[in-house]
Amino acid sequence: MNREGYLRANERLDDLQRNGLYIIQHPKKFCFGMDAVLLSGFAAGHASGRNGRALDLCTGTGIIPLLISAKTGFSSIIGMEIQEEMADMAKRSVEMNALSERIKIITCDIKEAADYIQAASFDMVTVNPPYFKAGHGIVNPSDTKTISRHEVACTLRDVLSVSRSALKDGGYFFMVHKPQRLTDVLFEMRSAGLEPKTLKTVYPKISSEPSMILIEGRKGAGTEIRIEPPLIIYDENGKYTEEMYTVYGY
Repeated sequence: MNREGYLRANERLDDLQRNGLYIIQHPKKFCFGMDAVLLSGFAAGHASGRNGRALDLCTGTGIIPLLISAKTGFSSIIGMEIQEEMADMAKRSVEMNALSERIKIITCDIKEAADYIQAASFDMVTVNPPYFKAGHGIVNPSDTKTISRHEVACTLRDVLSVSRSALKDGGYFFMVHKPQRLTDVLFEMRSAGLEPKTLKTVYPKISSEPSMILIEGRKGAGTEIRIEPPLIIYDENGKYTEEMYTVYGY
């Protein structure tokens, strides 16, 4: 396959080191980071053995749908993205990887998701949402990086409302977020009817503060949460830890 034929000016191909998959990105736009990779691994580990339909909100260039296709048995995966440039790259990546029958990218505002997807029809929802509240350090609200990082186009409450509507009863919800927003995350999840069930903190190294939280919720579940042992990314020698290799595929 001539992967270069799918590229446009100034774009690049990144090797995902999974099933021969590649992704199209633009270095001056918002590119995926480790948070998306860890979220896909967390979701795959907790939803192992499940199949059916999966939905990824705020999909960006489609990194999570691509990785979920490689790590799980979900036969239908939809990625939803409001930014046309990002969605276009995601669509071309899906086509380039010959996954068009399994992955579909929809360009729309998630607040209008009901016009594009059927309620209570998904077994799993994943989301790597904007982390920061609107107004914090925003210079250009229409910039792709701003929209991806700040709650300009959608809020945490929007994400959770759409997720609850999309999920079947008992369906799985997976999200990565910042530890500083943990109180907001837990409160808004319970308020939306997505009961927090599993929480995992992520530390760059054992002596640092956590940089991310990975959280699983369940639609209509009971009120208990399990706190998993933390994930440490780097050991004392600056190398990936064994968990990063065995669980997350680095």
